[in-house]
Amino acid sequence: MRQLLLIQTGEAPEPIHARFGGFAEWFRAAMQVEPAQMRVVRVDENRPLPKPREVAGAVVTGSAAMVTERADWSERTAGWLRDAMDAELPLFGVCYGHQLMAHALGGTVGWLPAGREIGTRVITRNGPADTGWLDGLPASFPAHTTHRQSVLEPPRGAEVLAASELDPHQLLRYAPHAVSTQFHPEFTAEHMRAYLAGRAATLREEGLDPEALERAVRETGHARRLLRRFARLALQCEGAEAIQA
Repeated sequence: MRQLLLIQTGEAPEPIHARFGGFAEWFRAAMQVEPAQMRVVRVDENRPLPKPREVAGAVVTGSAAMVTERADWSERTAGWLRDAMDAELPLFGVCYGHQLMAHALGGTVGWLPAGREIGTRVITRNGPADTGWLDGLPASFPAHTTHRQSVLEPPRGAEVLAASELDPHQLLRYAPHAVSTQFHPEFTAEHMRAYLAGRAATLREEGLDPEALERAVRETGHARRLLRRFARLALQCEGAEAIQA
C-alpha cells in the first residue's frame, strides 16, 4: 500500500523537541497512523521528494523559515506541489505548508498585517455551506496558532472556509482534494504552552501577555479531527475522489 508522505519543512525548537519529540511524531500521533504508513522527507535538508503518484497523499508541515525568503528547497517544493495538484494527489498544508501551497498556486504570502498571531484562537467557519471537509465541526472552534506571515491573497479559485480575528485566511480549499490550514491541528495544548513559554520574552517586547495567552490555552479536538480525516481518506481511497466534498 502506498504511504502517506510528510513533507517536513522544519523542526521544533530544540528545547521543545527535547521534551516532545519532533514534528513527524506530532503529525503521526494527530493523524493516528502507524509508522509504516507514513514516509517523511526533510525538504529543508534538500532531501528529494518521490513522484506524486508514488504516495497516497501528502501533508506539508510548518517551519521557522519564511515562504517569502524563496529558499531553493522551498521553491522546489512549490514546484512539486503544482505537479501534485495536476496529479490530483490529496494534499494538506499546515502553517508554512499552508502558505507554500497558496504561493505555489498563485496566491500572495507576506507579513500578517495584524502582527504575530499566537495561542489558542477561535476559528470561525465562513457561511453555512457543508463542504464535506468540515462535517461535524461547529460554526466556531478553537485551534492553536503561531505565525507572523500569512496568506494575504488566496490563489484564484480557492475557497476561504474559515477565519480568525487576526487572519481572514485560516482554512483554504484549492480543489476537492487539496486544503490547508494556517492553524496547527497537530499541536496539543502542551505543545502550545511550550511555544508560549519559549517565546515569552519576545511576546512581552511585542506588547503581548504570555501569561494571559497561556491561561487561554485549551485542547483543540475539532481542529485535530481535520488531520485524522485527511489521513484516513487518503490512505483508504485512491485519487482525488476519495476526499471530495
